[in-house]
Amino acid sequence: MEELLTYLLQYGELDTRQRALIQEKARWKTIAKGAYFAEAGKVSAQIGYVTEGVFRVCYYDKTGDSFTRYFVYENRFVVDMNSFRDETPSAEYIEAITDCRVLVFSKADFMQLSVQIPGWDDIFVKITSYVLENKLKFTGNMLVQDAQQRYLNFLSHYPGLANRVPLNMLASYLGITPSSLSRIRKNIP
Repeated sequence: MEELLTYLLQYGELDTRQRALIQEKARWKTIAKGAYFAEAGKVSAQIGYVTEGVFRVCYYDKTGDSFTRYFVYENRFVVDMNSFRDETPSAEYIEAITDCRVLVFSKADFMQLSVQIPGWDDIFVKITSYVLENKLKFTGNMLVQDAQQRYLNFLSHYPGLANRVPLNMLASYLGITPSSLSRIRKNIP
């Protein structure tokens, strides 16, 4: 719980009463490897803060092939924000690719915190802006890099994550085939 409060305090101030409210509303949830935190076609009814594990955000094409959009790991929020905020069906899946432990807020509890904590919405606007800015920087670079540069950039931007995700999911994220990624990994000292 302390890691969640520490994370939130990077983006705004919370007094003792507000911290207690957050702790009161947060619920621990374990999500097994392979299970979904959110599913396409369903409204996301919860937002979670990852304390252990890795999720991938993905979608499936008409033939059933999956495409990884990005990964979410410790000390980050996991949610399809548009679905959660607007109560519309999600367009993507959020899949646990390891066993995960998450502090979860229901939509009702999250909205209650929004009413009871004056700076709550501002904190989440700042978090969302920060995450979006980082995502745009990273994916913008991917458009002009060759496969090896994309992989090396991934390694520097997400230290240790490449060893925690399956090769095929990482290859999908990088926009290359698993065999190409294997060759790239072999050629890097």
